[in-house]
Amino acid sequence: MRPDRGVPAAGGKTLAKLHREARLSLEAAGVGTPELDARLLVQHVSGTSATDRAARPEMAVDGRVAAAVEAALRRRIGGEPVHRILGFREFYGLRLKLSPETLEPRPDTEILVDALLPFVRRVAAFEGSCSILDLGTGSGAIALALLAQVPDSIATGVDVSQESVATARDNARALGLAARFTAVQCDWFEKISCRYHAIASNPPYIPSDELSTLPREVRYFDPARALDGGADGLEAYRTIAGRAHAHLEPGGVIAVEIGASQKPEVEGLFIAAGYGLQDARRDLAGRDRVLVFRRR
Repeated sequence: MRPDRGVPAAGGKTLAKLHREARLSLEAAGVGTPELDARLLVQHVSGTSATDRAARPEMAVDGRVAAAVEAALRRRIGGEPVHRILGFREFYGLRLKLSPETLEPRPDTEILVDALLPFVRRVAAFEGSCSILDLGTGSGAIALALLAQVPDSIATGVDVSQESVATARDNARALGLAARFTAVQCDWFEKISCRYHAIASNPPYIPSDELSTLPREVRYFDPARALDGGADGLEAYRTIAGRAHAHLEPGGVIAVEIGASQKPEVEGLFIAAGYGLQDARRDLAGRDRVLVFRRR
């Protein structure tokens, strides 16, 4: 279904026209990033690249490709996020397959990887290996990003969803990281018996009564159980703070992503459980986003 490279369009659509019409359709529908979304969808569906668009704008586009692009545009205009349509998302330089049960990894979560990476490197250099537990692993984003950066590391990804576990395994295989990654289906620490140098989590932290206020791209297309943090949004943090000690090596750390206004409450839960705050990171908008704790 690729365009006929270098063949002028004979009354049909060209690659340039396909890009232009896609952008205009998204603009007219009020999509926030029409140029970017149009480019991603057209290139993915047509199997072309940015180079093709610049060097061969007049190449003919097969009618089946044009129809497939139109179908993808209808999905985007209907509110489906562009990366859900593509079926993958780039995270920390890795291409990760998505599934309906996995949260779409976002740039804010890369801050958690940034916060943990120096510790993982130090432990791996000193002890020869660093072990990581990723709670609520979803697509495997956090664990696989750390494994890709630190060859002398191993990780276990835990998720209550069997589909998420399967997706994380698929991503590990595709990235050549399967030998160092284990995926386990369970509820938090339920089937975990080992100790780890680092525990990481981007847990559900949206208060239940705020789910209906989320943007439709999140509300309708991210899995609710990856978002719903209970009545006050802190349910997962209570579980992690209360149970992590039995699974943490001496000197180990816990890194969690948080909601923008949750720092005092989350910090208080971990302090009460015997931890001290080691690091706090903000996102690009200046909002509290990641906290790192060490057992006192």
